[in-house]
Amino acid sequence: MMVNERFLLAGERIGEIGKENILQPKYQAYFVKTAQFLEQLCENWVFVEEGKLKQSPLEELKKRNRALYEDILPENYGNSYGNPAYAAGIFGQEYGSILSFIYAEMRSLIPYVFEQRMENMVRGMELFLEVYGSFGCAMEESGGLPEYEALKEIAYWYVSDYTRQATEEKLKDMLDAESDFALRIIEGDLSDERYLYYFGEYVTEGEIQTFRHLKSLPEETLQKMADTYTEGYRIGFLIGNKDITKKKTVNIRYCLGFEPMIKKAVENFKKMGLASTIYRAYNGILQGKSMNRNGYYGAIPNKQFDFDHKEDQGLVLDKKLVQVRLEAMKEGFEIYKEKAAVFGGPAVVETFGETPPDLKEKPEALHLSEAQQKLTVEYMSAAGQIQNQYIKGEERSFTIIAFPVPEIGENFAEIFDEVIRINTLDYQLYQRMQQTIIDTLDKGKYVLVKGMRGNKTNLKVMLHHLENPEKQTNFENCVADVNIPVGEVFTSPVLAGTEGVLHVSRVYLNGLEYKNIAVTLKDGMVEDYTCENFDSPEENRKYVKDNVLYHHDTLPLGEFAIGTNTTAFAVARKYKMEEKLPILIAEKTGPHFALGDTCYSHAEDVAVYNPDGKEIIARDNECSFKRKEDAAKAYYNCHTDITIPYDELGEVCVVTYEDEVIPIIEEGRFILPGCEELNIPLENLQI
Repeated sequence: MMVNERFLLAGERIGEIGKENILQPKYQAYFVKTAQFLEQLCENWVFVEEGKLKQSPLEELKKRNRALYEDILPENYGNSYGNPAYAAGIFGQEYGSILSFIYAEMRSLIPYVFEQRMENMVRGMELFLEVYGSFGCAMEESGGLPEYEALKEIAYWYVSDYTRQATEEKLKDMLDAESDFALRIIEGDLSDERYLYYFGEYVTEGEIQTFRHLKSLPEETLQKMADTYTEGYRIGFLIGNKDITKKKTVNIRYCLGFEPMIKKAVENFKKMGLASTIYRAYNGILQGKSMNRNGYYGAIPNKQFDFDHKEDQGLVLDKKLVQVRLEAMKEGFEIYKEKAAVFGGPAVVETFGETPPDLKEKPEALHLSEAQQKLTVEYMSAAGQIQNQYIKGEERSFTIIAFPVPEIGENFAEIFDEVIRINTLDYQLYQRMQQTIIDTLDKGKYVLVKGMRGNKTNLKVMLHHLENPEKQTNFENCVADVNIPVGEVFTSPVLAGTEGVLHVSRVYLNGLEYKNIAVTLKDGMVEDYTCENFDSPEENRKYVKDNVLYHHDTLPLGEFAIGTNTTAFAVARKYKMEEKLPILIAEKTGPHFALGDTCYSHAEDVAVYNPDGKEIIARDNECSFKRKEDAAKAYYNCHTDITIPYDELGEVCVVTYEDEVIPIIEEGRFILPGCEELNIPLENLQI
């Protein structure tokens, strides 16, 4: 049967559900409500198909956009089937969890309406009808409910049957510049803010204000923002000793409202010989659910909804499904292997300033079992290996830059200008001062880091031995290239002998808050961890394990760095927005430690040099060395930076092989000669 015919038949059947009364009232109400939402999607499909999207007045577009997302907005979420707690309260734990999952999966169809991807729509609509049919048959046959396991099986085969198609589509969107839905909008007319509604993402006043602010900036400022972003990408290849001329595509990831800058960036990349791929951050189970948006995206309607459904795969995940997904990934990369070989990597625009959400862990939500957590770890490892076969780590690069959004407060415009200044600080000045720090660190056997004012950090970080200090270094002099803004010096520590406690009173990692997070290291591996977000130690450990260790039992210390951007720290303190800084900037505002893989993951064998000509030899650790025998044991496929802010930093000093102690930072101030200028932004701060 042709897809168009399946679409029409599914739409007709869904339209009949509202007229039926064949199930127990509470179940009938659920299916009627969900069917009405799907009818709404079908009506919007016709609206887009007929070209009315670009013909309608702004107010109608706003009304339609809100209507699509209204049910899961925080003010309505308490009575939404998308809320597992609400669903469980009506249907019980088992049926509530699976019906909430189905409802969430139907909501993931919204983007396909705007992209006019009929096959994707049909898959979801037929899943809904199959579940509804199962309830109808059970009622007809026994007057009861279908077996829970039978419903799980429907969900399982939905994922299993369509994983290959979904994986191929996802790879095409990332690698093939002809998959240009978003690009066509960006390269079109941006003078009318109605374009924001063409994407099919949730649009709030925040995205509109961002767009208006960017449009108000002088042309040269807008161009400078784009130039800083794209030059960071180009320089990343240069300093990584990688040939950008071999690449033909770059993947742009950003938040709606930044299109005026992105449009200029696309032109900049074209001049480098790179076509831009811009794919949507999808959030269905077939594409992979996550708390983090990976692609382009609009406003997030409700982070609690995302949090509640981030482990929906717990409903279906087993070893066989992992194998199906890996086979699908391999097959997909084989189809696009030529395009993968010329893919340069991502160029990311992050945003910050949103009010941190107060997320609640709900027992009613689906969760991964311990066995499923291990399967997830195994899958991530194997998937990383497959990807690296086709997109070689030693040949690709990336860049990341961040800007505030209006939610940061009434000083948005002022803060935005400050961030532009931070993103464009004097590259060479920081490079010189950071080289002074590196020259000192390179004398060391290990580094000591201690906290103050309640910070319990007490860490000993071991360094690689330099066989030829005249030509070798342990630390990379990182300014504004792959990680914008300046600056930091970083290394991959020796794990053996690295030990102690890392503690931060309050930190935000990937949008989640951690209170008094503490990680104990022994021989460079996580031995223990906790935080104080919840009343029970068990909940605190689970929170850290799920969201920092990503279900691993342990992780190595993959990076130690000293951030030098005191200007960013001072600006954050001035506007009282420290908790809102993205890790991209926050990691530059003090020493930071990354749990997971090194910064050279999958590219350890590529020689990398600092501007002074010295080779950075600290690209491996005892874990990554294992890649030569078994890559699955070498990589953890995660990297989470935890920063100690200057006002909690008591001491950073290097201990030489002669046991000389050379201080670099004391009580939040740089005291190493040649680095005094770094203290100027801190002069008026109480630290």
